[in-house]
Amino acid sequence: MGQYYKPIILGEANLSTLEVIRFFLEALNYGNGMKLTEHSYIGNNFVSTFEYQLTPNGMFYKSRVVWAGDYADPEKDHDQNLSSMAGDFPEKYLHLPEKTTEDYPYIINHTKKQYVIKPKRSSIYETTFHPLPLLTAEGNTRGGGDYYGRDAKLIGIWARDVISVEKEYPSDFTELKCDFRED
Repeated sequence: MGQYYKPIILGEANLSTLEVIRFFLEALNYGNGMKLTEHSYIGNNFVSTFEYQLTPNGMFYKSRVVWAGDYADPEKDHDQNLSSMAGDFPEKYLHLPEKTTEDYPYIINHTKKQYVIKPKRSSIYETTFHPLPLLTAEGNTRGGGDYYGRDAKLIGIWARDVISVEKEYPSDFTELKCDFRED
């Protein structure tokens, strides 16, 4: 079966309580599939709209991000994972106007003091995967449509970290190199 994903903005980290869902989007409402590899590519309108909210002009600048799969582990001391929990809070779903982030080439991880340079789309015949959904994904390898290509070991290493999308990167941060392509 295919695993479906929701990008979610979380509240501040508090290890003693259940995660707070501040906001999420649904891929279907932007004309995309919900499986990770169906929407996680450079130039995708759904990813760009979510990503824009992490820019200095967005509503959730410097927020904790997770691309929550519906096959991910349940939350600690709870019987649901973040993807299913989001469904319990329909008021947290927003349908936002489409945005572009072409002028914001850097994804910044403030928790780990790292940044990624978003790749350019190489051609209309090759899928260039977007680092944000893949680096923040939870539940990868548990369903159809998940990512199994190059640098798959990096999938999810930024899940629940504080992320922003910027025009420049902080000089004291380290670049994380990733090459997300299917072989």
